[in-house]
Amino acid sequence: MTVQVSPSTIPNLEDLAVISTLEGQDAHLLSLLNQCQTLAIQAIEPDTTALLKQLRDRAARWVKTLSLPAKRDEDWRFTDLSPLLQVNFQTPESQAEITESVATDFALPEASIRLVFVNGVYAPHLSAVTDLPEGLVVSNLAQLPVAYRSKVGNYLAQQPGSAEVFTALNTASLKDAAVVWVGKNQQVETPIHLLFISTVSKTPTVSLPRCLVVAESGSNLTLVEEYRNYKCGNDVQKVYFTNAVTEIVLEENAQINHTRIDQESKGAFHIGKSAIAQSRYSRYIGNAITFGSKLSRHHLEVFQTGEGTETTLNGLALIGGEQVADTHSAIVLNHPNGTANQLHKCIIDDRAQAIFNGKVFVPQTAQFTNASQLNRNLLLSSKARVDTKPQLEITADQVKCAHGATVSQLEADDIFYLQSRGINAVNARELLLDAFAAEIIKGIPVASMRQKLTRCVACRTF
Repeated sequence: MTVQVSPSTIPNLEDLAVISTLEGQDAHLLSLLNQCQTLAIQAIEPDTTALLKQLRDRAARWVKTLSLPAKRDEDWRFTDLSPLLQVNFQTPESQAEITESVATDFALPEASIRLVFVNGVYAPHLSAVTDLPEGLVVSNLAQLPVAYRSKVGNYLAQQPGSAEVFTALNTASLKDAAVVWVGKNQQVETPIHLLFISTVSKTPTVSLPRCLVVAESGSNLTLVEEYRNYKCGNDVQKVYFTNAVTEIVLEENAQINHTRIDQESKGAFHIGKSAIAQSRYSRYIGNAITFGSKLSRHHLEVFQTGEGTETTLNGLALIGGEQVADTHSAIVLNHPNGTANQLHKCIIDDRAQAIFNGKVFVPQTAQFTNASQLNRNLLLSSKARVDTKPQLEITADQVKCAHGATVSQLEADDIFYLQSRGINAVNARELLLDAFAAEIIKGIPVASMRQKLTRCVACRTF
């Protein structure tokens, strides 16, 4: 069945995220809401308190009419949330102590501008936001310059999909946020690093990071958004829950190159939303990398609000053990002459499970669209699993669109060929995996991040 998506049908994203009706799970959701909202008890700057209260109250009303998704819901039928429901999460008692050396270890040499949040709480002593060029604002919401506070309400929690249950849960507990605002025609020469660190606690905790990025017309920005445990290592099994939302707005002819990294603890739960709105002639490049989390799910939603937009989405999931990595993406094209290219790759070992559900909507109003979507998966174990569902929904007449998916294993002939050149079987296998992942990693514009991720691939490739 072909579904036409028009501006009138976009706001609630009813076709993109099926929400189950109230049943037995709602009590758990309401309990989680109450726990999360304790993060938002303290008021912040007076100019933003009224706005945040309005957003929180509206989202809380939504949450109270929803329940957590179940496997009977089409968009969640491959993702089992029952392990999340079995944990009684608490809000962090206080901000954890993180030394500057830890933040320095995670810093990117090219990114002289950095915002750091620890367990969802802004850490000014670990951040670097001084001496910014004119026209660039990088701040947490509580310390946002007065001139920008009146503008925030035009963008924060205003994108389609705000009523999705985990997005609404984040908004209902909103107290602070990372804000990046690039002025008209501003060319930001160095990358901006948004670093969200989770720490060890005696009890499982929940944090709700929020990001707002606004690129005004003609501006250009490179952004790295990173979620990680405070310790680097495959043996870190600490349990916590990160529910993150990032909203990105590109005005006319703006360009953003955005890299999002999930390197949480292998015992953690990570659910993230990236909502991107593109005005005409804007260009967005998104690189989403998933190495961490026991269960991760990334909702990636791109909305075209003007003609001639260019969208490039690259994704890589490298998982093993019993990890679950779920990517649900939607590209909604409502204007002519748009270009969208998506490549998502997964390397799955042991008993891990990868899920990819990508949708591209091309209604009658999106003539002369050029869209492609490809999901490539590499299974390293007989017990590894992938569920893939690339989708094109087209009613426009003059378009060029293609989509596909592949599932394969390492070819014995390829390994044999490398062995015939003097490379042993283990190194041959690792070389092939490196090459498979490199197609995504090489597109990241920050050299130090490319090197870090390449080392992570090598470290985790058995």
